[in-house]
Amino acid sequence: MVNESPDTRRHHWTRPTWRGRPALLAGVVLVLVLGIAAAVLLLLLAKEGMFGPPPRTLVIPEGRRASQVYAAVDRSLDVPPGTTRKAAGKADLALPPEVKGNPEGYLFPATYPVTSGTTPTSLLTYMVDTARQRFGADHIAAGARRNHLSVYQAVTIASIVQAEAGTTDDMGKVSRVIYNRLARGMPLQMDSMLNYALRRSTLDTTAGDTKIDSAYNSYEHKGLPPTPIGNPGEQAMEAAITPTPGRWLYFVTVAPGDTRFTDSYAEHLRNVQEFNRNQLDRNGS
Repeated sequence: MVNESPDTRRHHWTRPTWRGRPALLAGVVLVLVLGIAAAVLLLLLAKEGMFGPPPRTLVIPEGRRASQVYAAVDRSLDVPPGTTRKAAGKADLALPPEVKGNPEGYLFPATYPVTSGTTPTSLLTYMVDTARQRFGADHIAAGARRNHLSVYQAVTIASIVQAEAGTTDDMGKVSRVIYNRLARGMPLQMDSMLNYALRRSTLDTTAGDTKIDSAYNSYEHKGLPPTPIGNPGEQAMEAAITPTPGRWLYFVTVAPGDTRFTDSYAEHLRNVQEFNRNQLDRNGS
C-alpha cells in the first residue's frame, strides 16, 4: 500500500469542468427558438391559405335515396344539378351484376373527404367500393345464405328496414315482419315503398296511392321490390340478416318512439286508429 499524506491525496482529485455546458445550453435554446419560429410560420401560412382551402367533407346519412345522394354531391362539388346523376350512368362502378348498373343501395352512407380534385365519379366510386367492402363481409354473405337470400336481396330488405324503423331497436322487429309476410305470401304493404315510387317522404298514404301502377307498390305486388329503396347503413344490414325472433305481421308507429308490433289484425287496426288520432291532433284538425 502506498501511504500518501493528505496534501498528496488532495493533488489527485480532479475538479469538474463545465466548459461544455454553455455550448449545450445554447444548442437547446437554438432548437427551441427554431421550432417555435417554424410553428409560427406554419400557422401564418395556414391563416393566409398558403396550403389551399381547409379540407371539407360530405356526409351521406343512412337511408338516403340515390337521387338525394346525387343532389348532395352536386351541391358539395358546386356543379350543375344533374351532373352526378349523369356521371353515375357513365361511370364504371364495381357493382354486383344483379344490380344491372343501378347503384341504389350501394351508395354507402358515411362521411367522405372532398378536395379540389374530387369529382362526382370519384365520390361515387368511393361510396360503391365502401359498400362492397362492408356488404361483402363473410358474415353478411353467410347471413344472407342462412335466410335463403342473395346479398342483394338482403341489401333490399335492409333498405326497407332503414326506411320503416323508427329506432335502431325496432330494426330487428321490422325485419322479422318482412320475413314473416314473405313466408306467408302476403304483400308487404309498406308505405316506404310507395313513397319511393312517388318520390316523396310522408306518413300520409291515401287509398289512391295504394293503386298506383308501379313495381314498388307493395299493396298490389307481393315479394320484394325490384331494387333497394335507399342506401342502408350497417345496423339495418345486420337487422336484415338477423331479424328478431317473433310472430309479428303488422306494425305502426303511433307516436315518435312508440311503434306497436302485433300478429293480430284486430289489434293492428286499433293501433292504426290511434295513429290517425295522433295525426289529426298534430295537424290541428
